[in-house]
Amino acid sequence: MGRKGVCCCCAALRPRYKRLVDNIFPEDPKDGLVKADMEKLTFYAVSAPEKLDRIGAYLAERLSRDVVRHRYGYVLIAMEALDQLLMACHSQSIKPFVESFLHMVAKLLESGEPKLQVLGTNSFVKFANIEEDTPSYHRRYDFFVSRFSAMCHSCDHDPETQTEIRIAGIRGIQGVVRKTVNDELRATIWEPQHMDKIVPSLLFNMQKIEDVDSRTGPPSSPTGGEKEENPALLAENCFRELLGRATYGNMNNAVRPVFAHLDHHKLWDPNEFAVSCFKIIMYSIQAQYSHHVIQEILGHLDGCKKDPPRVRAGIIQVLLEAVAIAAKGSIGPTVLEVFNTLLKHLRISVDFELGDRRSSAGSATFSTSSKENDERIVQNAIIQTIGFFGSNLPDYQRSEIMMFIMGKVPVLGATSQSLDTSHLGDLGTRRIQIMLLRSLLMVTSGYKAMTITNALPAPFLDPLLSPSLMEDSELRQLVLEILHNLIDRHDNRAKLRGIRIIPDVSDLKIKRDKISRQDVSFMKKHGQQLYRHIYLGCKEEDNVQKNFELLYTSLALITIELANEEVVIDLIRLAIALQDVAIINEDNLPMFNRCGIMALVAAYLNFLSQMIAVPSFCQHVSKVIETRSLEASYFLPETIFKDKCNLPKSLEKHEKNLFFLTNKIAESLGGSGYSVERLSVPYVPQVTDEDRLSRRKSIVDTVSIQVDILPGNNTEDKIDNTEEITFEALKKAIDNNGLEEQEKEKRRLVIEKFQKAPFEEIAAQCETKANLLHDRLAQILELTIRPPPSPSGTMTITAGHAHYQSVPVYEMKFPDLF
Repeated sequence: MGRKGVCCCCAALRPRYKRLVDNIFPEDPKDGLVKADMEKLTFYAVSAPEKLDRIGAYLAERLSRDVVRHRYGYVLIAMEALDQLLMACHSQSIKPFVESFLHMVAKLLESGEPKLQVLGTNSFVKFANIEEDTPSYHRRYDFFVSRFSAMCHSCDHDPETQTEIRIAGIRGIQGVVRKTVNDELRATIWEPQHMDKIVPSLLFNMQKIEDVDSRTGPPSSPTGGEKEENPALLAENCFRELLGRATYGNMNNAVRPVFAHLDHHKLWDPNEFAVSCFKIIMYSIQAQYSHHVIQEILGHLDGCKKDPPRVRAGIIQVLLEAVAIAAKGSIGPTVLEVFNTLLKHLRISVDFELGDRRSSAGSATFSTSSKENDERIVQNAIIQTIGFFGSNLPDYQRSEIMMFIMGKVPVLGATSQSLDTSHLGDLGTRRIQIMLLRSLLMVTSGYKAMTITNALPAPFLDPLLSPSLMEDSELRQLVLEILHNLIDRHDNRAKLRGIRIIPDVSDLKIKRDKISRQDVSFMKKHGQQLYRHIYLGCKEEDNVQKNFELLYTSLALITIELANEEVVIDLIRLAIALQDVAIINEDNLPMFNRCGIMALVAAYLNFLSQMIAVPSFCQHVSKVIETRSLEASYFLPETIFKDKCNLPKSLEKHEKNLFFLTNKIAESLGGSGYSVERLSVPYVPQVTDEDRLSRRKSIVDTVSIQVDILPGNNTEDKIDNTEEITFEALKKAIDNNGLEEQEKEKRRLVIEKFQKAPFEEIAAQCETKANLLHDRLAQILELTIRPPPSPSGTMTITAGHAHYQSVPVYEMKFPDLF
C-alpha cells in the first residue's frame, strides 16, 4: 500500500502529475507540506508548463473535497502548494492554472469558517502581487469584490474574530484594486456597481474605529504592526491607494459613493468624519482632478437644498476644506461655479430664515428660534467658504472674484446681475447685502495690487461705494473696511487703529512709497468720488464710534498711499467742509454726531500736518487742539468717545480759536510752496444718481431754477417772445415726456463731466456761471415792470431768501448754463 492508502499498482497507473500532487500530502496533516515532494512537483510544473492547468484542476478537486469533509489541515497544505506554484511559474500557460486557483480561493471565501476565509484572502493577496506577462481580459473579479466587501461588514459575536475577518476583507479589496487598476483595458473595477461596494466598505471600517477613538481620546501613533491589526488604518491606506490610482474618467465613480455613505449614516451633522474623508480624498487624488471633487460637492449641495440647515452647513464646511486644499493647486474652471453656487444657497438660506420668521409671527417658539440660529450657521459657513477660497486665489483670479461678488450685491433701484431679492423684502435684502460685503471683506484681505487702479477699477468702485450711502451703519462700516483692504498696500492700517490725537506720527513708523503716475491719474479721475462718500458718510445720523474711526482711517490711508500736493489741498478742503457741517448743522444732526465730526477733523488734521511736515501748519493745528483740550474737550476724540461725556447744548457761541481756520492754513501752506488758491473754494459734493439708488435723503432739499435774460433793445423781438412763450406753453413744455428724456441725458452728461473733468476747469466754469447768474438777476431787478397781459403771465423768482414778484415771463428764458 502506498501513501494515503492507495495500492502501488493503482498508483503506478495514475498520471504522473496526480502522483506528484498526492505525494505532497503527508499521512498526518499536522506534519505539514512534504517539502521534497513539493520541489519535485514544482520542477515538473516548470519543465512541463502545459500540465499546469491539470495540476491546478486536480488540486482544486482535492481542496473542494477536503473543505466539504472539514479536513482543514489538508486544505492548508493545498493552498500552500498553490501559492508556491504561483510564485514559481510565470509562463503564459499559467492562466488556466490561475482559473483553478481563483476557483479554490472562492471556495474558501464561501465557507463559513473564519480561518478558511482568512486563508483564502491571504492567497489572493499573494496572487495580486504577481505581475503577469500578459493581461487576461476575460477574467472578472465581481465575486471577489462582493465577498471581500461583505467581509468588511462582519458582525461576528467574537470581537477578535470580527476584527480578523474585517482586516481580511480590506486586504482582499486592496488586492483586487492592485490587480485591476493598472490595466486600462480591464477597468471594470471602476464601474459604479463595484465602487458602490468597495468605497462604503472602506468608509464603514474607517468610521467605526473613529467612533471608538472619539470616545477614548486621540489615538497614539501606530507602529507598522499596529497598522496591520487596525482595520481603520488599513482601510484608510486602501482608500488612499484607490483614489491615487483614479484617472480623469473614473474619478466621479470613486467619489459619489462617499456622499451616499455619509447621507445614509447621517454623518453630515456632526461632520468631523465627513471632513476627514474629503481631506483624504483631496490629498490622495492627482492635483489636476481636484475640480472634479469640488463639482461633486457642489452638485450634492444643490441636491440637499431642502435638507435641514445643519446638514447643509456640514456640506458647506466640507466644501471649505476641499477648496482650501484645491486653491493651492489647480482647480480648473470651477472658480466662478463655486461662488455662484454658494451665493445661490446664501439667498436660499435667507429665504428659509425669513419664511420661518413670517410663519411664526406672533408666536415666538423655541423651535423657530433654533431654526433661525441653524440658518445663521449655514450663512456663516457660506461666508467663511467664500472668503477663505477667495483669499487663497492668485491675484488675477481674486480681482475677478471681487468683481463677481460685487455684481451680486443688490442695490436698490439698480438693474444688474445681482441676486434676486425682490421676494425677500427690505430685511432680506439688507441681510444679503451685509453677508455679501462680509464675504468681499474676507476676499480682499491681504490683497496687494501694484497700482490702485488695479485694486479699484471703475466698474468695481462705483457699485462698492453705493452701499456706503445707505441708511445702515453696518453696511457703511463694511464698505469702508473693504476700501481699507484695497488702499492699504503697506500694512499701515493696524498702526492707525482707533481715532486719537497722535503726539508724534513718526513713532508709528509709517511705510510709504513715492506716489506713482497711475495713482495720480486715479485720484484725478476718482478722488472726488472718494471725498464725496467720506463727506456724506460723516453726515449720517446713525453713526457710532466705529464709523468715525473707519472714516478717520480712510482719510489717513488716502494721505499715506495716494496724496500728492494737489490731493493734500483737496483733503484739507474736505476737512474744513466737515467742520462747517458740524458748526452750521443744516442737517439737524444730534450733538454727539456734531462733536464726533469735530473730533474726526481734529485727529485727521493733526495726522496730516505731521505727515506733510509744514511747521506753521503743525503749529496752528496744535494750538487749536490745545485750546480745545482746555475749553472744549468734547471736540477731541479722547473725550467725545468716552462712555460718559458731557455734551454742549449748542456750538454757536464757541470762539474762533476752537476751530481750524482756512486763512491760517492757507497762509502756512502758501509759505511752503503749496498752491493754496483752491483752499478759498469751499468743498461741495456733487449730486449723482447714487443718492436715489441708495435710498437716502437727497443732499439737495430744493431745486434751483437757472434764469437767463437775453438783453436787447429790439422791442419787436420782445413782442414776438411774448406771443410765443406763455404760461400755458411753459406748462405744456414741462409736462412733455420728451423733455424728461432730455433732462435725464443732460443730468448724465453733467455727472460725467464732474467725475472726469479737471477740478480747475469745473471751479472756473462754476464761478463764471455763478457771476453770470448774479448779474442777470440784478438786471431783472432793474427792469421796468410792465403790466402783464394776464394774471397767469407772472411768476415768482426765488434767489436765496429774497423774493421778487411780478417779473414778466417774456423777459425770461431758461438757458442751459452747463
